[in-house]
Amino acid sequence: MMPASGTNHPRRIAIIGGGPGGLYAAALLKRLDPSRETTLWERNTPDDTFGFGVVLSDETLGGMEHADPAVHQALQRDFVRWNDIDIVHRGTRQTAGGHGFAALGRKRLLEILHERCRTLGVDLRLRTEAPYPSWLAETYDLVIAADGVHSTTREAYADAFRPRLTPHRCRYIWLAADFAFDAFRFEIAETEHGVMQLHGYPYAADASTVIVEMREEVWRAAGFDELGEHESIGRCARIFTDALGGRPLKSNNSTWTTFRTVVNERWSHGNVVLLGDAAHTAHFSIGSGTKLAVEDALALAACLSEQPTLESALSAYEAERRPVVASTQRAARASLEWFENLALHVGQRPRRFAFNLLTRSRRVTHDNLRLRDARFTEAVEREFGCPPGTPPMFTPFRLRGLTLRNRVVVSPMDMYSATDGVPGDFHLVHLGARALGGAGLVMTEMVCVSPEGRITPGCTGLYTAGQADAWRRITEFVHTRAPGTAIGVQLGHCGRKGSTRPMWEGMDEPLPEGNWPLVAASPLPYKPGSQTPCQLSRAQLTDLREQFASAAGRAARAGFDLLELHCAHGYLLSGFLSPLTNLRQDAYGGTLGKRLRFPLEVFDAVRAVWPAERPMTVRISATDWADGGTSAEDAVEIARAFAAHGADAIDVSTGQVVADEEPEFGRSYQTPFAERIRHSARIPVIAVGAISSWDDVNSLILAGRTDLCALARPHLHDPNWTLHAAAEQGYSGPGADWPAPYLAGSRPPRTGRTDAPRPRLSLTR
Repeated sequence: MMPASGTNHPRRIAIIGGGPGGLYAAALLKRLDPSRETTLWERNTPDDTFGFGVVLSDETLGGMEHADPAVHQALQRDFVRWNDIDIVHRGTRQTAGGHGFAALGRKRLLEILHERCRTLGVDLRLRTEAPYPSWLAETYDLVIAADGVHSTTREAYADAFRPRLTPHRCRYIWLAADFAFDAFRFEIAETEHGVMQLHGYPYAADASTVIVEMREEVWRAAGFDELGEHESIGRCARIFTDALGGRPLKSNNSTWTTFRTVVNERWSHGNVVLLGDAAHTAHFSIGSGTKLAVEDALALAACLSEQPTLESALSAYEAERRPVVASTQRAARASLEWFENLALHVGQRPRRFAFNLLTRSRRVTHDNLRLRDARFTEAVEREFGCPPGTPPMFTPFRLRGLTLRNRVVVSPMDMYSATDGVPGDFHLVHLGARALGGAGLVMTEMVCVSPEGRITPGCTGLYTAGQADAWRRITEFVHTRAPGTAIGVQLGHCGRKGSTRPMWEGMDEPLPEGNWPLVAASPLPYKPGSQTPCQLSRAQLTDLREQFASAAGRAARAGFDLLELHCAHGYLLSGFLSPLTNLRQDAYGGTLGKRLRFPLEVFDAVRAVWPAERPMTVRISATDWADGGTSAEDAVEIARAFAAHGADAIDVSTGQVVADEEPEFGRSYQTPFAERIRHSARIPVIAVGAISSWDDVNSLILAGRTDLCALARPHLHDPNWTLHAAAEQGYSGPGADWPAPYLAGSRPPRTGRTDAPRPRLSLTR
């Protein structure tokens, strides 16, 4: 499809869909070039609208002000503004201020945009179905598909856009009330059928949007699936009568629906481009739908103005918007899933529950919330048990007989730098530096229980006395030179992921020579080209248990404070847990209980020789990120099983079990799995994965999503990450003692003169 007029800049523009995004795009494009022929089709009447209120951010409004002051001024006259968020939970209301919202009625927003389009000369064809997209593409230079989540344009060109629509677990209904809430309100109702929630906010002096949401199974148990619109609305009003002050709710042809996340592989095809919900959706709990559509319109208009060709303009538009939208969708998904799993959180004390809710998307953090409302944040900290002036990350935590001085863990990181399994000077410096750097617990890399259990020839071991002696040199340094820091050992066996090159020479690639035979739960290679392991026999299982126990005994004598059993990432014990890698037909395969049998036997053997006062943790992959693999529910049962056998905490990672995994990466993306285990299995957890800032650590700890945070790459970047985190927060205390020789560096050195004299007098003619 090429522009109909044959020009590089579109002169004739067709817009499908008269929502805020489509209307604003029409107004901007016509304003930028009044000679353009701009036509918009909308099948509904001017008064039809879906939903009631619209929330826009200050950032979005700033962009609108620069692009079209007339629209911005009209909006300003109608906005309702407020700063507070109220969270009502178990009869207690918590209020957090300083958030800054602006909202107006969706109908009024459309009126403003209709008026602006007519003033500028846009041809608005309301109550009119748009022609087929293919005809428009042949007739017009540019077709903007702003036709919503159910976009017919997107479906017509599905082979080109390659959309992916993901339905979620909750039902919701969009309603309104004839009064104005005095804050953005979240109210939780724990009913006999399950947990329900209300999201409400004002959009006029006498009106509020009210959204009622609940899990699908709760919705059915409550009988909403059998009620008509009027009966549903009445029941919602009764359930949330306190929030509504006994007032009724009203609808606008409102129906219960399921939110669907829309993602498109491409946003343009020839001269057809997607905008707003047709291109992407983000859950309403972060108030982003209209915001994203308006920002899309701003970006598209700018790119069409700036770029020399239509093709380059559409490419630039997608390149500009896609990262922003992806980030918003990650935040929205985190928020959506938090509400989907609301039942996990309702047992928290009211203030902590409120903090957890406010920080659910990870866009509002501990430090950010402190700036917005220091009084609220300090109250949450006091309830948690933070001494005055102590950030949450610097509070102590006890595991069995070991008390960690803070909540920071240096995550296990394979260094592939040993000779014959013996840790050397590199390991002393690597682990010693991070112990001096202030973390509460420093973990070794995976230490292998046999030569055949190594991932690479450079992996460390604990299968000889010489190796144990070398480890003792390191633990003694930590205990002597970094008192207050504990050091833990992670024991494991490579399983089918061994006999490979170091990561920097080709991750998971077989050695070119000198390979050793591999063993695993089942004879499945990790990926094409990998060695096929032998399935372990009963006798070999017995030998392996003894190898783990022997290594644990050496670890105890070497002076480690904590032992972690590695049951994650597709290594030997993880291979037994996952149904994708354990296809055995004997007592060690099949049901989850049978797949757990060998890892639990190994755990029991290790626990029997590990000193009773020293804690043991277990690292697991809480999902395989692959169809048919370990599920989040399985992970809870795995955690419960290890807890029943004496595990003191679960180190919750994910994936790396199968080569064709499809992980959903993002900021602290594995933490929801840790939180689910913490609340469901009632065992302490260690969260790991894309946790990079001290603000993240404080937020996760204070929200109750985890007990400890393990960080890897940040400690490679900065061995003194924990001490620097303390300095940046102005904290000094027992949770972060600087080693005496380093005390002079506890404040950042000055980098240049900052006290130059300022001009005292300015003379002008």
